[in-house]
This record gives sequence, C-alpha cells and structure tokens, in this order.
Amino acid sequence: MDHLVLTVIAEDQPGLVERVAKCIAEHGGNWLESRMSRMAGQFAGILRVDVPAQAHAGLTEALRQLEQQGIRVLVAHSGDEPERQWRMIHLELVGNDRAGIVRDITQLLARHGVNLESLDTDVLPAPMTNELLFRADAMLAVPTELPLDDLQQHLETLADDLMVELKLQPAE
Repeated sequence: MDHLVLTVIAEDQPGLVERVAKCIAEHGGNWLESRMSRMAGQFAGILRVDVPAQAHAGLTEALRQLEQQGIRVLVAHSGDEPERQWRMIHLELVGNDRAGIVRDITQLLARHGVNLESLDTDVLPAPMTNELLFRADAMLAVPTELPLDDLQQHLETLADDLMVELKLQPAE
C-alpha cells in the first residue's frame, strides 16, 4: 500500500467531500484520518489515505480531474515518521488582537525546536467591551531535552511583550 497525504481546497459546496471519498474508494483506497474545515466560503482539508501501489497513478489522475469541478487536490507521499522523542503540550493563548502574534509565537517555538502539531485560532469580540480578542489553541511537540520550565519562561516573557495570557499544560 502507498500512504498518501492529500490536501483539498475548494469553494464550499455540498457533496465536495463525497466526491473526494468516491475517488479514493473507487481506487481501492482507505481513508485513514483527516482534518477539514470551512472558512470564509472556502473548504480546506488534509487527509491521509492508503491506496494499493498499482492504483496510485489512477487515483492521482482521478483526483486531478476533480479540478474541473473546482476541487483542487495536492497529492504527497507520506513518509515514515521518525521515532519521536517529544512531550505533547497543550498551549492556550488569549489576548488583544494585533498583527504579528502568530509570527512571534511560532518564531519562539521554532527557535527552541518545538514542533507545532496543530493550531486553531479565532478573533472574537470580548464579552463586555467588544474589543477583538485573539485566541489560539495549539498542540506542541516539545523536545524531551528542553526543560518545560525554560519553555514556560520564554513564552511568559513573550506573552508579557504581546500582552496576552497563556497557559501550558501536558496533553492528555
């Protein structure tokens, strides 16, 4: 079996996921996992599938044909993930919205070898003032050799500069 990672993007429309799933099933593929979401009228997703090696080319062509229906699919081979020496940490962040928050946080994380496993963000009105609040919810893979106290200290220093509140806790 070939392990493939597919990235899908299209204007949101009923039946979009069904058409991708149909292509995969018609080529003997198995849908393993996915993350999908609608935002601002667009639909995007990433998914991992197994497909028989002999069906790989046919599946790739069938997915390419979906572009005629406005569905773009990027196909990539899934590599074996190396043995991980990580601790999974959950990060929550809330603060007044301003440009550059994601850049500043991700620069700090990258500098310390922390891998961003998932990131969900929103900008919402504050309950009493209606000022815009930025909210981030992330899952971090922290190298086991990086002391969590050090990461916490660096993040808290940055949080003070950004005027945001953050909370780190081990993932469950």
